[in-house]
Amino acid sequence: MVQFALPKNSTVTQGKHYPAPEGAKNKHTFNVYRWNPDNKENPRLDSYEIDMDKCGPMVLDALIYIKNNVDSTLTFRRSCREGICGSCAMNIGGTNTLACTKACEDVKGDVKITPLPHMPVVKDLVPDLNQVYKQHASIEPWMQNDEKPPSPSATNSDAVAAGFAAPGRERLQSPEDADKLNGKDGHGPAMCIMCFCCSTACPSYWWNGDKFLGPAVLLQAWRWIADTRDRMKKKRLESLEDPFKLYRCHTIMNCTNTCPKGLNPAKAIAEIKMQMVKQKE
Repeated sequence: MVQFALPKNSTVTQGKHYPAPEGAKNKHTFNVYRWNPDNKENPRLDSYEIDMDKCGPMVLDALIYIKNNVDSTLTFRRSCREGICGSCAMNIGGTNTLACTKACEDVKGDVKITPLPHMPVVKDLVPDLNQVYKQHASIEPWMQNDEKPPSPSATNSDAVAAGFAAPGRERLQSPEDADKLNGKDGHGPAMCIMCFCCSTACPSYWWNGDKFLGPAVLLQAWRWIADTRDRMKKKRLESLEDPFKLYRCHTIMNCTNTCPKGLNPAKAIAEIKMQMVKQKE
């Protein structure tokens, strides 16, 4: 069951109601989780009735409208508004997704908005991501290759001549190898925006979030293991050889079902496990 993390010894109470302006015809209600760590009040669900004729179509548009025109104390993260940065990840209508790509009309009835589940809350809709960022850093998410970049050769001379490559400074990759990262359909592991919708939807991560790396970080781990330009595949696999880091995944598939970018973290985790077996043969 998806639940967001509550402050200790507290329950969510019914909060304030903000009606739409008089004369509004196209009204939509948004029930938004509110909590301020600076006071001792319980978390609450404030209800905002919005005139959608004065607001954009996405949930993020509604939140921005609320902050700008109704309640300036509402706190949330956002940046690109194009589904690229992952900042506005939250639970909308019971599903982890991005507020900037979630249309208000896609949610039946009132729109309930809460922080990403099972994460400490900093304030309102802002989760504390320190733990997942530390886990991400633990997989060393950068290219590791001590070899010198190749000089022009028969395989890349055309690219050099065309000005697409810098000999001695770049490591070229075949289209086939690039597809392993980007995906032929644009849904490869390199397309992950680190919004953590998948990890916070994973029951295994709820139960063992301090030890299990979770779908988002393991998807990133596979991105580097699968990169043919990296030379630390063995080291990366050995670092994941742990009863909890990798093997707490029980293929529940919540991660794949909730990913707002249409990626498949569960498949990436399965690929890592297969590489583990091959390495031991």
